[in-house]
Amino acid sequence: MTPEVISLSYALDTFYFLVSGALVMWMAAGFAMLEAGLVRSKNTAEILTKNVALFAIACIMFMLFGYNLMYPGDNVFNSLLPKLGGILSGTDNTVEAVVASAGETYYSGMADFFFQVVFVATAMSIVSGAVAERMKLWSFLLFAVVFTAVIYPIQGYWNWGGGILTGKFGYFDYAGSGTVHLAGAVAAIVGAKMVGARKDKYDKNGNVTPIPGANLPLATIGMFILWMGRFGFNGGSELKVSNIDSANAVALVFVNTNMAAAGGLVVALLTARLLFGKADLTMALNGALAGLVAITASPGTPTPLIATFIGAVGGLIVVFSIIGFDKIKIDDPVGAISVHGVAGIWGVLAVLISNDDATLTGQLAGIVLITLWVGIASFIVWFIIDKVVGLRVSEEEEFEGVDIAECGLEAYPEFTN
Repeated sequence: MTPEVISLSYALDTFYFLVSGALVMWMAAGFAMLEAGLVRSKNTAEILTKNVALFAIACIMFMLFGYNLMYPGDNVFNSLLPKLGGILSGTDNTVEAVVASAGETYYSGMADFFFQVVFVATAMSIVSGAVAERMKLWSFLLFAVVFTAVIYPIQGYWNWGGGILTGKFGYFDYAGSGTVHLAGAVAAIVGAKMVGARKDKYDKNGNVTPIPGANLPLATIGMFILWMGRFGFNGGSELKVSNIDSANAVALVFVNTNMAAAGGLVVALLTARLLFGKADLTMALNGALAGLVAITASPGTPTPLIATFIGAVGGLIVVFSIIGFDKIKIDDPVGAISVHGVAGIWGVLAVLISNDDATLTGQLAGIVLITLWVGIASFIVWFIIDKVVGLRVSEEEEFEGVDIAECGLEAYPEFTN
């Protein structure tokens, strides 16, 4: 391959990688809008504050600590621990250096960091919705510091950094049904259980009191943003687009991603109609998201029809999962645990449908190890935060709304709750 072709491939793949990362970053807006629409109006400003703050925290902590933990051989950034100064390393990102280290994949190490950092922010965004309306803002942000710096990167290394899951078990998770979504959901379910349900959500007899969101148009916009961002999430995970095979692979990933979301939405809507006698918009929104999560582990191997089926199953199980978590009194205001955790597990297992290289043992190993590590580590961190500063706002603050208690302002000051 001539130097001119190498330079062109490098520029094209780096540009594609960066644009894909920007699409994934746009998913932060999707999470913010979705969650803001599904909480009550008196808690809107606080949930938005969580989302903008967690994204910034994820970027900083992943730069200082997380990236080096996840990719210990890639010194794009110096670790803060051995050297406080000179955060930016002197890594040679010339074409020759990249080709020597990356073989046939040509992209900048900085582009790789940018793409990975928006993934860790996505995983942390899952947690914010599940603990909404009753957790202290600063307690949540303290957890975000540890999760993005240590908890997520370690299990990310097991999959994408050459660790135990891929090295020993042959675990396959293309874009993160387990590594991103299940990890975020496990941290979320531990946090939701420890902080407890919202007041009056469940009575002593186990009956569930619905607490509808304040702005379903906003939630719908959030879902569409997440749907759009997923093309960068899954498509960018192909890593390159500079030859015919990779370009065709990206096209298939885009189509399968889209079809899985469509299948999930339709089946969730039909399931809600059969169960409740009504077309439940919130279930439809979560059905689309569950379809996207389910296809993420292997969007490049199924046919579009199989991808639609994988998404459809995700849409089916998410409805029953949301109902099931309410039955065991785990309060999740936005359905994040079901969408990202239960559908994430299904996505990891669904790899076996179309990928002959994957094994049941390997996929189960991924589910178990990710769940155990994130669950235990998250419990320890949540426990320490609870003992030091507390997790939950007071009953009076919860009744008044955490916007006033935590942020000192309201998202909709012209209206009463």
